Amino acid sequence: MSFNIAIDGPAGAGKSTIARKAASRLSFLYVDTGAMYRAIALGLLERKTDLRDSEMLKEALEEISVTIGYDSQGRQQVFLNGEDVSSRIRDEEVGKMASASSALAQVREKLTALQRGLAKKENVLMDGRDIGTVILPGAQLKIYLTAGVEVRARRRHQELTAKNIPCSLEEIEKDIRERDERDRNRPVAPLKQAEDAVRIDTSDMTIEEVTDRIVELARKRMGEERA
Repeated sequence: MSFNIAIDGPAGAGKSTIARKAASRLSFLYVDTGAMYRAIALGLLERKTDLRDSEMLKEALEEISVTIGYDSQGRQQVFLNGEDVSSRIRDEEVGKMASASSALAQVREKLTALQRGLAKKENVLMDGRDIGTVILPGAQLKIYLTAGVEVRARRRHQELTAKNIPCSLEEIEKDIRERDERDRNRPVAPLKQAEDAVRIDTSDMTIEEVTDRIVELARKRMGEERA
C-alpha cells in the first residue's frame, strides 16, 4: 500500500521548495500540483480563453494535455501538449491565470483523476491548496504550511530580484492578499486546513528546519503504520 503525504497552504509559504526537499530525503515521488495547474493556465492564455465562457473553456481544455515527467536527476518536468514548459509556467502572468482558472470545476476535474492515480501507485508527496481536503483526503500525513503575508511577499520579492526581474514589494504583497482571498473563498475546493493536518508556520523557520520537521513527522507516522 502506498504512503501519501499532503502539503497544503497559501501562496508563498514555501510549499514547493520544502516538499521537493522532503520528498527527496524520503525517496518519495514529488508531485507539484501547482505546476500542473500553471501548465493548464499557460495553455488557456495561449488560446486567449475567456474563463467566463464555459463553452470556450470546455473546447480549450479538450485541446490541452498536461503530463509530468522526471529528468535524470529526479526533478519534475511539466509538459504542455508534449512541450516542456517547466520554466515558462513560473511567469507572474501565468500565476495569476492559474489562481483564477484553478477555481473552476472543469479545470479541477481534468487534473484530479491524474493526481489520484499517481497516489494510488506510488509513495507520493503532493503539495497544493486542497490536497489534504479534496485530492487525497485519505493521506496518512497532512501538513498545512503557512506564513505571514509580509513574510511571503518579502520572499517572493527576493526570489524575483535574484533573477533580475523588476518588481515592487508593495504590488507583490497586494497580489498575495488578493490571491489568498480568492483561494479561501472560491466555490470549488477552497483553501483551508484539513482537520487532521499538522500546522507549521514557517515565518521564523529556515527551509531546512521545516524540511527536518516534515521528514521527522513522516518517519514517525510510517513507523506507526508498520507497527
